[in-house]
Parts: sequence; structure tokens; C-alpha cells
Amino acid sequence: MSKKINYILVIALAISFLSSCKKKDESKDKSKSTKPIVVDWVVAKETKLSDDIHVSGTIKPFEETVLFPEISGRIVRINFEEGKFVKRGTLLVKLFDDDLQAQLKKSGAQLKLAEQTLQRQSQLLKVNGISQADYDQTVYQINAINGDIDVLKAQIRKTEIIAPYDGRLGLRNISLGTVVTPSFALTTIRDVQKLKIDFSVPEKYSSNVHVGSKIKFAVNGSKDEFDARVIATEQGIDASSRNLKSRAIISQPNAQPTPGAFATISLIVDEKGNAIVIPSQAIIPQEKSKKVIILENGKAKFVDVKIGLRQTAGVEITAGLSPNDTVIVSGVMFVKPNDSLKLKEKKDPKNTGSNNGELATKKSHKEV
Repeated sequence: MSKKINYILVIALAISFLSSCKKKDESKDKSKSTKPIVVDWVVAKETKLSDDIHVSGTIKPFEETVLFPEISGRIVRINFEEGKFVKRGTLLVKLFDDDLQAQLKKSGAQLKLAEQTLQRQSQLLKVNGISQADYDQTVYQINAINGDIDVLKAQIRKTEIIAPYDGRLGLRNISLGTVVTPSFALTTIRDVQKLKIDFSVPEKYSSNVHVGSKIKFAVNGSKDEFDARVIATEQGIDASSRNLKSRAIISQPNAQPTPGAFATISLIVDEKGNAIVIPSQAIIPQEKSKKVIILENGKAKFVDVKIGLRQTAGVEITAGLSPNDTVIVSGVMFVKPNDSLKLKEKKDPKNTGSNNGELATKKSHKEV
């Protein structure tokens, strides 16, 4: 009988011990579950957000002219150096014109003789020493000679290739003694004091491009970003490409991108001054919606949000968040509603975004 009682006491003690251990484990788990979760965070702030597109363009000189002779002839003088700047009206190339100069000299002598004859005839006409018809014939002869002289002077001007405007010359394709024709390209002159950019934008963005629009662009091989202003657009969409052709002039007078270079143009199509942008890792994708976790009274609260512009470092929130909401950006897949949260201390006071959760101004880029 005593052995049976001992067995019962041993069993009772074992049950009591196991029960005590279970209560300790439950108490431990409970205390563990109530421990706040340490998370990273940002404060939702209103900031300036711009949406822009990237298109390609070509830098061109403001003026560019390939110089051709107007008549055939032999080159007797070259009055320029390759790559040099010349002023408008500078004589660049001279063709042989000795024959024309001789004809001009002959016509000049004929004109002088005819004018002397007219002077004598005018005296005779006063005393009826000559008929009016003879006098008129001499006047006609003088006018005809003057016309011939004008024609010769025009032909002589065609033997001179003149700089049409201030510009920089390209490579010359001629030498002294070269016989050229009107289809022979002598050289090229470019007005590189001002540069322009030709580019095209897709039809859907055509309403964002108009005279006076400001654009920014970059060129290969340069870290600088340049400014330009749209000066003209085509008055219709190209039917084959569905693009709007546009032209801009570079604003900086000292900017020296190389004409013909490829340019990547940034065109702002939308700009908001009070957009809320948060890191993309704060977004929790759902089947039919998107959520973020905010801190409310030390607890996790899940809220539905609507997103707008996407960018590399963040996403615009168009609905669901208010300025100064504390948004959780780490561990969002493990936090549950009403979990206690502890905000991780920011350690970099120099980083404005890390110090108070405020995001700097962002840009949304679209490659077209």
C-alpha cells in the first residue's frame, strides 16, 4: 500500500513540475512576443517632384553652309585658313577673271566716249544742229553700255566666294590652280557662336513642348549638363514616326559642345511641388492593393495607399498617407498589425534624409 502511495506522489510531483515548466515557457514566450520590433523608418514629407522623359537629339551649328562656286573657273587665290574664324564679307576664294576685267575696261571706255558725244549733241540740239532722234539714239547707247557694265560686274562678283556670315571654316577641298564647277564643294562655314539641338518627342508628350520650353541635355564625354530653350516646333506630328520635331537653342554663350554630337535631352513633362515620396521597399504589394505600415501610438498600422510616379529611390504616394506620418521601411514582411514597434535611432546627423526621414527632391526618368 505504501508503494502505491509513493507512486502516486511521484506522478503528482512530475505533473506539477511539467506544469510549472509549461507556465514558465508560456510566460517567456509572452514576454518575448510583447518585445517591440526595431525597425527603420522615414517621415513622410511633402517635396518637389518632377517627371521627365529622356530623348535623343543632335547638336548643330546655328547656321551651316557648304560653299560652292556659282560659275566654272580656275582658282587663282585662296584667302583663308582651315578651321579659322572669319567675318561676314571676307573674300575666301578668287577665280580667274582677267577676261571679264578686260571686257569691263572696254565697256568703260565706250561709256566715256558715248557720254562725251551726248554732251556735244546736247549743245547742238539747243540750236537745232541735230535731230532729236540722233540725240535719243546716243542716250539709248549710254544706257545699253551701263547695262553691259552691270552684267560684267555681276559676273566678276561670281568669281569671288564671300563669307555669308561670321563663322568658322571647315576643311578646304581645293588648291591653287584647281578648276572648279558649280557642283564642286570648296569648304564649309558654320556659325558656332550659337548652337542648336534638333530632337523629336513622342506624340503623347507633344503638348509639353512649345516655344520657350526649357530643356536640359548632356553629351558623351562631358560631365556637364547644359541648358537650352525651345525656339520652334513643326506644326504637325510626323505620320511615319508619330513624333513631333522640335528645335532648341543652347542658352549658355560659352558652352562648347561639338556640333554633330549626340545629345541626351531631359524634358520635364510634369512637376509637383507637394508630392509625398517614400522608399520603394516600404510598399507591401497585395493582390488588389498596396499597403504601407505607419507608426500609430507605438503600434503598427497597415494603411492602403495609391502610388503615382515611380523612380529609382522612391515611389510617389498619391493617397493614403499624410505629411509627417512615420513610415516603416524595414522588416515590413514580418510586422503584423498592432505589433509594438521601436524606431531605430538615426546615426548620421549629416544625412538629412536619415536624420528626420525627409526625402530629398527626386526626379522620375523615362527613357524614350
